Amino acid sequence: MLNRNHELAYWDPFRDLDEIEKHFFGAPQRSFAANDFGAFKTDIKDEGDKYVIEADMPGFNKEDIKVDLNGDVMTISAERHSEHEDKDKKSKYIRCERSYGMYRRQFDVSEINVESIDGKYENGVLTLELPKKAPTAPVSRRLELK
Repeated sequence: MLNRNHELAYWDPFRDLDEIEKHFFGAPQRSFAANDFGAFKTDIKDEGDKYVIEADMPGFNKEDIKVDLNGDVMTISAERHSEHEDKDKKSKYIRCERSYGMYRRQFDVSEINVESIDGKYENGVLTLELPKKAPTAPVSRRLELK
């Protein structure tokens, strides 16, 4: 059989089966990076005197979520372990699409009053309230010349 470029082509029946499987189950070679593996979706709202971060983190226990402050950086992290990793390797899974591992996001909090950050985790959503630092008026002064 010749293709359009007049090169010899062969018919691979397994290629058709692979295409059917991709359409049915989704492409297995799809990169996790394209799905933001290792991250979670967040909304940040400006409510005047504070910012509110809402992060979708379904399936986590509150104890598994950590919010750390280091200088001007706030890090939200959580880790999810695979349930089937601990079970018999010959489990009944046909396909396992839920992702497991470390999830982490970092935020600049240089304009935040970090002592007053408040948070809660409810129904799979982490909500953090980050009060803004009070605006400071620029200091002006006149230099005395020598």
